[in-house]
Amino acid sequence: MIKRSFYLVGGLLSLALGTLGVVLPLLPTVPFILLAAFCFARSSQRLNDWLHEHPWFAQALKDWEEKRAVNARLKKRAFVVVLLSFSLSIAVVPLMWVKIMLACMCCGLLWYLYRLPETD
Repeated sequence: MIKRSFYLVGGLLSLALGTLGVVLPLLPTVPFILLAAFCFARSSQRLNDWLHEHPWFAQALKDWEEKRAVNARLKKRAFVVVLLSFSLSIAVVPLMWVKIMLACMCCGLLWYLYRLPETD
């Protein structure tokens, strides 16, 4: 029971953070939604079904679970959002070491996205 509650709370927090990531720069959406799906699969069938039927997340979750791949259109959109959000953050931050750190994080994330397999 405690383990199930832990997964439920973790899934709800991940879903909230993933939803915030849609509008906040530097807060990723996809990893939190994938984590929410993982947690809901172990805690709540109702929430798991809801997440897998949600119009925003259903196809991406299905592609990831079946093929370990992402839609090419979503991948391109992710590239653009990552570049825009990191560029904005780098422009706003006054400290040079933070700018360098953000640039390195951006490059790492873009490399990861580039290496993900694509679906049609």
